[in-house]
Amino acid sequence: MTSLASTTRPHVTGALPGPRSAELLAQQELRESNARVYPRHFPFAVADAAGSFIRDLDGNVFIDFLAGAGVLSFGHNHPELVRVAAEQMGVFTHGLDMPSPVKDAFTEAQLSMLPVGMRDRMKIQFCGPTGANAVDAAIKLAKTATGRGDIVAFQGGFHGSSHVGMALTGNLAQKGPIANGMPGVHFFPFASGGSCPAGADPVSWDANCAAFLEYALTDPNGGIPLPAAVIMEMVQGEGGVNPATREFVQRVRRLTRELGVVLIVDEVQTGCGRTGSWFAFEQYDIEPDVVVASKALSGMGLPVAIILYGRELDVWKPGAHSGTFRGNQLAFAAGVKAVEMFRRDDILGNVRARGEQVVSRLARLGDNPDVVEVRGRGLMWGIELAPPTDGRSVTELAEEVQARALRHGLIVELGGRDDRVVRMLPPLNVTEEVLDIALDILIEAIETCTATHAQAA
Repeated sequence: MTSLASTTRPHVTGALPGPRSAELLAQQELRESNARVYPRHFPFAVADAAGSFIRDLDGNVFIDFLAGAGVLSFGHNHPELVRVAAEQMGVFTHGLDMPSPVKDAFTEAQLSMLPVGMRDRMKIQFCGPTGANAVDAAIKLAKTATGRGDIVAFQGGFHGSSHVGMALTGNLAQKGPIANGMPGVHFFPFASGGSCPAGADPVSWDANCAAFLEYALTDPNGGIPLPAAVIMEMVQGEGGVNPATREFVQRVRRLTRELGVVLIVDEVQTGCGRTGSWFAFEQYDIEPDVVVASKALSGMGLPVAIILYGRELDVWKPGAHSGTFRGNQLAFAAGVKAVEMFRRDDILGNVRARGEQVVSRLARLGDNPDVVEVRGRGLMWGIELAPPTDGRSVTELAEEVQARALRHGLIVELGGRDDRVVRMLPPLNVTEEVLDIALDILIEAIETCTATHAQAA
């Protein structure tokens, strides 16, 4: 069997799933929870993976632009990361919150990636191994430090599938079946560079969103107690790749500082270089009080989650937020190496260059009436589709694009309102050649599927 390490093109033959994949999918259907998601959209079973490619049990090879939902900064099984993790496995693997040389090196690496003005004033909290657990920790910290209990979140935001994470998430479908969610959460409109759901023009939408929040939190008749925290994403990922506008973010930062409200920036998906800077908030010229990070911290999918916060907020009592798996020494070792590789190989430069490549290649979709908008930063992109005129839903159109791309060898995700946004989260070291091949497939899938609907109408 050909090594995936030298592969540059996808290769798919026959129907999906193939016979060997179908066997495992049937076993999964029989034995696993109905909550599983990805095999419903990507009907294959994985044999092996390397770099930007996955091979299934039937020999089909796909370009993976889901990348573990943004976890795999260096793609699958990068040999340098595998090596340091394997070496650490023979030294020390599970450490709770005890210090170790590799944990200290990881801490130093993470603090060193902060903007200069933040490095010396921030502390780090090791959480349970998921972004949702880190979100929980950030909310607990803000409530503990302020003595207040209400939280402001934004429409379209996503902060995880835990009880607290769902309470802070805008998507009603996910949290609707779960009664008695965390109380005291207030949702406000999120000003992004895209089209306003209410139909306002972008300039007034930006100003009005910020003004509405300011008025609500300062009006004595506004009905909202002064909150403990405001939590926001700089680019809403699951919400449809919606980058916040610069003015909106800066006004939220000024307001929270004036009112003594903790500003929590959720960088679980946008962090670790995804948008072209180590953290997305750097592009907005702000300094948050708390930063939540997880997904790509190890660079290779080994679970680890942290919050970074100002020393003045360090009011924890011992054991105030703990977790059995908060000391993953393998992830620490890989994370240290990942930061070294980011600097050595100018990965952020590659992210920005490949982002420009995406902009250039997808510009042609601007003439497609069934494409509402192409938006994103760095290597985090979404193509929002318009509802077709043939009676089918926009969700069905997006799923058709996703399925056609898969049949031609490209894995992409869906998100946003009604899953109408086709999303890409490539490895951050993806090459120009592989990205071009993937964009060829994606453009063909979008143009073919939208043309089919236009003819049907």
